Amino acid sequence: MAWLRDQGHECRLQPDLDGETLAGAIGDAEVLVVRGTRVTGETLAGASALRLVIRAGAGTNAIDKEAAAARQIPVCNVPGKNAIAVAELVIGLLIAIDRNIPDNVADLRAGQWNKKKYSVARGLYGRHMGIVGLGAIGLAVAQRARAFGIHVYVVDKPGRSPEMRQAVDALELVVVPDLAALVARCDIISLHVPAVAQTKGMVDRAFLASVQPGTIILNASRGDVIDEAALLSAMEEKGVRAGLDVYVDEPVTGEASFMSALACHPNTCGTHHIGASTKQAQDAVAQGVLQIVEAFGKGQILHCVNGQV
Repeated sequence: MAWLRDQGHECRLQPDLDGETLAGAIGDAEVLVVRGTRVTGETLAGASALRLVIRAGAGTNAIDKEAAAARQIPVCNVPGKNAIAVAELVIGLLIAIDRNIPDNVADLRAGQWNKKKYSVARGLYGRHMGIVGLGAIGLAVAQRARAFGIHVYVVDKPGRSPEMRQAVDALELVVVPDLAALVARCDIISLHVPAVAQTKGMVDRAFLASVQPGTIILNASRGDVIDEAALLSAMEEKGVRAGLDVYVDEPVTGEASFMSALACHPNTCGTHHIGASTKQAQDAVAQGVLQIVEAFGKGQILHCVNGQV
């Protein structure tokens, strides 16, 4: 904020706005920066002065990009800046599941000592993790998993960049031909895919029918990647466990009541969609936003996700 004002920009900080109140607050703003607030076509239609929308993060599924493109408004994101934060949480969830840390803590705080119950853990060394979606976050997870001595598998992708292929080789990741081969060989599966039509409900009954009993599913991408009813059934029938940071129909506000059968299940170790919420990540994203604003002032558009508008 201080840098923007020093550059002569007028700034309005309104963190409490949501998808419903945003439209009435944009006014004559030329640039809109959002974190997770929904930006609808109706909101864009009423923002006559708007020239740029910036998502302070990577995912842009909460923004109507097509409506923005129709109005010649670029939608830009800040990719890769929160990858380390999300990867750290994914590994934290994995360790928490394997060592049953949440229940350990809860019992100890309740005055119960049960070393016999909590001494049972499989351990992570030598296990087999499949990473579905090898972008910046998936790669960061792979790096950390390999440091634990976990064998990491990824699906072959013809369009993968030379830099990513070099990273795959350097980490000695195992490349398999398709998702079915990955699922068959792994007892840990970590999801890092975008929210698009092809990924909605990809972890469905058929997917879960092919996983090994006791498989750990990790999801810090988007809630609707998982068919939650199917996952609940797999927990009951196959002992599948899950480390989740995202959920279908999760609240869009910072605080709210949230009753979810999946989140409440004893086989779930869950957090509150906080994957990117570290100070390090937020500072890095903020710098990325400033770079986009600075470039836009010079007639350049960085990281546009809705075409050449």
